[in-house]
Amino acid sequence: MANPDILGASGKKVVLLGNEAIVRGALESGLGFSAAYPGTPSTEVGMSLADFAKKLGIYFEWSTNEKLAFEACVGASFCGVNSITSMKHFGFNVASDSVFPVVYTGVRGALVIVVADDPGGLSSAQSEQDTRLHARLGNIPVLEPSNAQECRDFAKIAFEISKKYEIPVIIRTTTRTSHAVGTVKLGKIKKGITSGEFRKDYGRYYNIAPALQKLHGKVLEKLAGIEREYSKINKIEGNGKTGIITSGICYEYVKEMGLKNVKIAKLNLSNPIAPEFIKKFAKGLKKIIVVEELEPVIEQFVNQVLFDEKIKIYGKSLFPRYGEFSAELVAEKIAPLAGIKRQDFKKHDALLGKLKIPIRRPVLCQGCPHRSTFYAAQKVFGNSAIWAGDIGCYTLGVYEPYFTDDFVLSMGSGTGIAHGIKKVSNQRVVSFIGDSTFFHAGMPAIANLSYNKSNPVVVILDNSITAMTGQQPCANSGINALGEGAKTIQIEDVVKALGISNIKIANSYSQKDMQEAFKQASEQKEAVVVISRGICRLLLKRQLHRKGKGFAKYSIDQEKCIKCRICSDKYACPAIIRKKNYIWIERELCWGCGVCPQVCPVNAISLEAKK
Repeated sequence: MANPDILGASGKKVVLLGNEAIVRGALESGLGFSAAYPGTPSTEVGMSLADFAKKLGIYFEWSTNEKLAFEACVGASFCGVNSITSMKHFGFNVASDSVFPVVYTGVRGALVIVVADDPGGLSSAQSEQDTRLHARLGNIPVLEPSNAQECRDFAKIAFEISKKYEIPVIIRTTTRTSHAVGTVKLGKIKKGITSGEFRKDYGRYYNIAPALQKLHGKVLEKLAGIEREYSKINKIEGNGKTGIITSGICYEYVKEMGLKNVKIAKLNLSNPIAPEFIKKFAKGLKKIIVVEELEPVIEQFVNQVLFDEKIKIYGKSLFPRYGEFSAELVAEKIAPLAGIKRQDFKKHDALLGKLKIPIRRPVLCQGCPHRSTFYAAQKVFGNSAIWAGDIGCYTLGVYEPYFTDDFVLSMGSGTGIAHGIKKVSNQRVVSFIGDSTFFHAGMPAIANLSYNKSNPVVVILDNSITAMTGQQPCANSGINALGEGAKTIQIEDVVKALGISNIKIANSYSQKDMQEAFKQASEQKEAVVVISRGICRLLLKRQLHRKGKGFAKYSIDQEKCIKCRICSDKYACPAIIRKKNYIWIERELCWGCGVCPQVCPVNAISLEAKK
């Protein structure tokens, strides 16, 4: 359930996540429409709106991908309805095909895009992408909040700019801003319009040459106006001969240092940046330190503006272009140039060392249907197979003992790459893709391998939900974002329509079913799609909990157990614990999937007797 404090009374101070504060700012701006695809670290924006949409009388949907979510918001905006969409940085890649042209056509109702970047790869390990570069490429205004209060405040400013200048506006957060908890003073929720009409306007929407160049010129005029009017939200504080320019969460790290005799510029509007603001800030300074995660976006602009000034500018000569920053890192790099004593973190590091916190890799939940699928795949195909990975819970197949993920790039890419490998080699390629990912970006990949005649084994992991980001429904879940009944789109029907006739459907929780399906698939010379169907165990747990029920529990008969370690080391369910040569099932962790008895060679695992 979403945080009820999001709907608190005007004037009240509440504690919210950054993402929740953005939702509140949108509601105070007269939001009428929203669509999104779940992607951590942005997911709570959509989850909150999904829970409150009916109560507030606004529309919300989980779309099948970020491009479609953005396009739905564009449609509503073209009709004059204020809209917001949210996505992670990879999602913006998907949506950008449509985002850039809409900057040219403009919008009628305000349209705000929340893009959550992920320095450090805490939830998106494939790359550390900096959306600010995308925004400059697309001429899109960008606001960067640094705390929860600013997330609420800047959301309101974003809607204001978008409505006034008829242009999409990005609120760029990072993981730490999205998931930071802070006190937020609330304003008044404004009831937004939820319906309108599209007005034909060829001068506006005809974005094909020669009109294209005129529209481009108008975009640049809009940015110039935004730069003049909204540069006032950038802040300068402190005095001294040393200056620091920063934005977003890095500002909070700088402030934690408690610096004196240092001048700080906080760029809340990081695109466009007014040259006059930078020049004003630079007066009297001998050196400037630019503190920003990932790419030197601000640093390059500052160097450009102050090219003729005799000011030493430090940025990526001090700070890395990779990884997430911390207060400790910022303090360590700034201290010598700011003329203060370098802070000693040795005691802090020594304390952490004494705690001896073990490194814990992310693992699939106990009872997860993907674990059973991976185990069966390895039993049939073995390590000689090339394993094509994709984005979802099943990405965790990369870890031991499964090793069923040789590469992962983006949603739907595993099947696309599998096709390419099969076209140039005789290797057995097995591609894993989830159900939500199939609807997001997998259908074109299957159409392509069908049309262009390659024969990988594609395994669609159908667990009935978008599990990785928190149990959001998708096109085969039978419900929509608002909890209403919806048409269940059967994956096998879609796959068949895409030209694949060789389809195997197997019960994820049955090793007999799964291994037989994989054996049949391994014997085929044409493309095969194996649908591994088994409900997400966490989803089932929640369904049973609502009914006051729980799982049946399994236990190991210690007299029968031969200590072969198949259940603990090769199947590796987190509920199965091994200490040295003693193996048992932790009762409170067991979610009763029933697969472990199937992998035990001596029938030492069985259901507990009912108590």
